[in-house]
Amino acid sequence: MDRPRGRAPLAHPTIGLVPAWFPLLLATHIVLAISLFVPSFLLPFTLRARRPAADRSSRLVRALLWLQSNGTLAVGIGLALTGIALVTVLGVQLLNQPWLLVALAIYAANLVLAFFVQRPNLRRLIGIRAAPDDRAWIDRARRQRYVSYTMAALVGTIGFLMTTKPQLW
Repeated sequence: MDRPRGRAPLAHPTIGLVPAWFPLLLATHIVLAISLFVPSFLLPFTLRARRPAADRSSRLVRALLWLQSNGTLAVGIGLALTGIALVTVLGVQLLNQPWLLVALAIYAANLVLAFFVQRPNLRRLIGIRAAPDDRAWIDRARRQRYVSYTMAALVGTIGFLMTTKPQLW
């Protein structure tokens, strides 16, 4: 590929002002951010069968249970590292954007909801086999699904803020 005369080649390929690998970094960050919540979103829906989720032969359910119990720390560290890398690439002035501050606050609230409400309650329900007429178990499982709906709405709000970048104040 010919380059215009008189211009030195760039040390690192870029897209505009960001490195060419920026889309990969952003995609990794988004996947990690979502995967941190996926078990808390989906596991309450495995409770509909009234048998312990741990007894399920579904690979997806087993993967979600493993991710929730073993992968949270690794995903959280990866998310923090990719977030720091994004701020480094885009500049610290990004942290002054109101839409980002609101999105981060919502993400923090969602983390609190996931770790201090959803996970402990799911642990109590996942290993229990419920009788078809166990009204208390059915009500608790339904509440967990409502928490999942709330968490999904919060993640959707974060996605909206991140993509539209509205001027909030």
